[in-house]
Amino acid sequence: MTNISYIVDATTQEVIERTMTAQELAAEKAEREIREAEEAAVIAEEQAKATAKADLLSRLGITEDEAKLLLG
Repeated sequence: MTNISYIVDATTQEVIERTMTAQELAAEKAEREIREAEEAAVIAEEQAKATAKADLLSRLGITEDEAKLLLG
């Protein structure tokens, strides 16, 4: 599979199509890995918060609905 890069001239609408260089492919891969790591960190943080919330409710011996009633 060949990775193609498209460059569009906004004034003339001319489209230039070319094969991406090894450097461009490496940069794209690095950016994708960073984005995936950031997404994984967000998911891990959300899971940690949910676990902490469930643990607290369990220690208090109340349900989430009961906690909402108390706080709302």
